[in-house]
Amino acid sequence: MADALVLARIRPATDDDFDTIADLWRKAGLTRPWNDPAADIKRCRETPTAKLFVAELGDTIVGSVMAGHDGHRGWVYYLAVDPEVQRNGLGRRLMHRAEAWLKRAGAPKVQLMVRTDNAPVRAFYDALGYAESGVATFEKWFDDDAAAKKAAARGNPEATLEVTITWLEMKKRPTRPSFARPKGVALMRAGDPGVAFYRYLYDRVGADWLWYARRKLDDAALDAIVSDERVDLYVLYRTGAPAGFAELDRRRDGEIELAYFGLVPEAIGRGLGVWLLHEIIDIAWSHEPERLWLNTCTHDHPRALPLYQRAGFVPYRQETQTIPDPRAAGLIAYPAGSRADLR
Repeated sequence: MADALVLARIRPATDDDFDTIADLWRKAGLTRPWNDPAADIKRCRETPTAKLFVAELGDTIVGSVMAGHDGHRGWVYYLAVDPEVQRNGLGRRLMHRAEAWLKRAGAPKVQLMVRTDNAPVRAFYDALGYAESGVATFEKWFDDDAAAKKAAARGNPEATLEVTITWLEMKKRPTRPSFARPKGVALMRAGDPGVAFYRYLYDRVGADWLWYARRKLDDAALDAIVSDERVDLYVLYRTGAPAGFAELDRRRDGEIELAYFGLVPEAIGRGLGVWLLHEIIDIAWSHEPERLWLNTCTHDHPRALPLYQRAGFVPYRQETQTIPDPRAAGLIAYPAGSRADLR
């Protein structure tokens, strides 16, 4: 896929691209009730100091970026890459195209806005040489309807999200060959890791999948969990930096829950998840429980459910629920490709 994406063609958008672009923005989690894709695309195409580019792979649009300038500074908006092809360098190529257009248009600098809790996207722009400017952003809406929609989305306790949750269990230790440890990798148990470090891991791993349950807890409540000697936090390190973690909850007699499991965005796709999962399964069974269980949902990584099943977990329950939308409560903002944490 990475080789194919190098061949992806980046071109200016046309009127015929509207439906596909709007679908991409929705799929990538960029749209909000107060942002109308049709209006935003129309304004961009009618403004001589703005440009919308798309990345096309074959006949499929898999990315977009919007650029504009006011003579003093350039701005970048709607950088989107289809979640199915993310982390293959296409976002970087789109940014380079937007920057090149802004330079030719005479903009002396380029700026962009990132939600403060969107850690993966902040890291992406850090890697491209962008730095926080130390300037607070204020806004005033001329579009009363859009302003009302934004206020409603922020403060509407009735906003909901539909998800299908699958519970899986393992009632005996699996028998299989051991997996070779990936090069440059270490797995360490973090005894009483502290709230700050735990929140860092939780946010880095869970931002793309909208993990929010632990965000709802204050420091005292969270510390009571992570400092419990029956809650084991194992941190995966790659070349010395945290690359993921797994949390085993042993607080119920006879059973262990794999409460959280995941990798930081830049570690995904390197084969680390399979190795980490099997290591954690072996560690869990060393405590000789009667069963090991977990749950996943339709807003988790699309490969999560088959990964757990290949490792030996068996589904035993599934249900569709309607839950409060974490965006409405202000618990988290949707980054590109994000999902929801239901655990």
